[in-house]
Amino acid sequence: MKADGLMKARATALLILSLLMVGCDDKPEEEKGFAGLADDAASYAQVTPDKRFSFPEDHGPHNDFRIEWWYITANLKDADGQSFGVQWTLFRNALPRSKNAPGNDQGWSNRNLWMGHAAVTSEDDHYAAERYARGGIGQAGVTPAPFSAWIDDWSLSSKASGNDPLADMHLQASGPHFRYQLHLTSSKPLVLQGKQGFSQKSEQGQASYYYSQPFFQADGSVEIDGKTYQVNGPAWLDREWSSQPLTENQTGWDWFSLHLKDGAEVMLYRMRQKDGEPYLTGTWINGDGSTQLLEGKDIALEPQDTTDVEGRDMPTRWSVKIPGKDLNITVEALNPQAWMNLQIPYWEGPVQVSGSQEGVGYLEMTGY
Repeated sequence: MKADGLMKARATALLILSLLMVGCDDKPEEEKGFAGLADDAASYAQVTPDKRFSFPEDHGPHNDFRIEWWYITANLKDADGQSFGVQWTLFRNALPRSKNAPGNDQGWSNRNLWMGHAAVTSEDDHYAAERYARGGIGQAGVTPAPFSAWIDDWSLSSKASGNDPLADMHLQASGPHFRYQLHLTSSKPLVLQGKQGFSQKSEQGQASYYYSQPFFQADGSVEIDGKTYQVNGPAWLDREWSSQPLTENQTGWDWFSLHLKDGAEVMLYRMRQKDGEPYLTGTWINGDGSTQLLEGKDIALEPQDTTDVEGRDMPTRWSVKIPGKDLNITVEALNPQAWMNLQIPYWEGPVQVSGSQEGVGYLEMTGY
């Protein structure tokens, strides 16, 4: 690593450490599960099956919960048929609260940390970048109406003036080797994942509140290493919040969002466990936005081939079968080396679908 790159990496690590030290009164315990998402969260609000979603309010932050994210992926092509993937994610993480610092105050008493991830992937390249911010000082945040989510100059913001602030969106981010600006539109309804937005992640009851907009169409520009491409294609927005989405036995997940050629959309979760079979769940989304919950017995999801990625064996080719929908497909990474080499590392990249249906999508693999 070059000297300037080493200094930047050290500075980032020191920033994260200082933010955590400012917000924590006690020495942190060892994290459980991927990124500590199985740690005890009794002091935060809990996910229950009886929530009624309310929009646009639920587009905004839920400060009583420990973690949430606003997440966009897009599968894009240029005029020559070259494929690209774009990712944009804003995470809010709540630090432990106290009587003197309830959580959502303005200024440095605010108990939220914000983290942004952005990436661009092509068949030959994958670049990722990250941003960090402390809440309460205007550097990062989310407002539900008019909708805007930002960290520094990265942003996902509404251009719509009607009742649906997500119908017309602008997305932008940049890193040392990439830049993108996309216009996102959709006329179809939001999708509540799981059971009316209650998305269970284990047999023990761990869950999140989860909804999506899987019907976005994107167009705009992607710049990689100084070359700009005009692109368009389908995009997917995910919104989740929870306080403890993993159990101590769960090490991470494999998550799929798939745009099928016939207009259907598919979301699948495979929650890996230290002991026992993975926990499987998902949603079949018809072209009109109606949904069907998929349980483990409905899904056959198996890795086929692995790739050496940063010294890890990553499953980058999968068999996906949903017999009840006559779906028998292979899902394969566009670029097997799509490793998010960030402070919290994971694999995230576009995939291509072949078999009984064609299509595109995104795959996220954590905890490897």
